[in-house]
Amino acid sequence: MKLVIAMLLAAVGIVHLVPVSGMLGNDALAKLYGITITSPDLEILMRHRAVLFGIVGGLLIASAFVLRLQAVALVAGLLSIVSFLWIATTVGGYGPAIARVIQVDIAAVVALGAAGGCRLYLNLSG
Repeated sequence: MKLVIAMLLAAVGIVHLVPVSGMLGNDALAKLYGITITSPDLEILMRHRAVLFGIVGGLLIASAFVLRLQAVALVAGLLSIVSFLWIATTVGGYGPAIARVIQVDIAAVVALGAAGGCRLYLNLSG
C-alpha cells in the first residue's frame, strides 16, 4: 500500500510539473492554456503561477519518498487543485484548454483522495 501511495503522489506531482514550462514566457503559456497574453502584468502573474506549480509538484514528488512530508503534500495538492476547480466553476466560460485542465484535475483529486485514504488506513491500522 505504501508503494500505491507513493505512485499516486508522484503522478499528481508530475501533473503539477507540466505547467512549470509556462515560466519560460508567452509562447509556453499559449501552448499550455491556449491563450495569448498581451499584458505584462498578466504575464508576470501567469509565470509566477508556473513557479508555484513547480513548488507544489516538487513537494508531492518528494513526499512519495519522504513519509513525513505526505500529510502536508496531500493538503497542498488538494488545496491547489480544488481552488482551481472552484475558480473555474464560478467564473465559467472557459475554453477547451482549460476544460482539459479541469478533466486532469478531477483525476488528480481522485488520486490524492485515494492516497489520503490509504495513508489514513495505514495510520489507523498501526
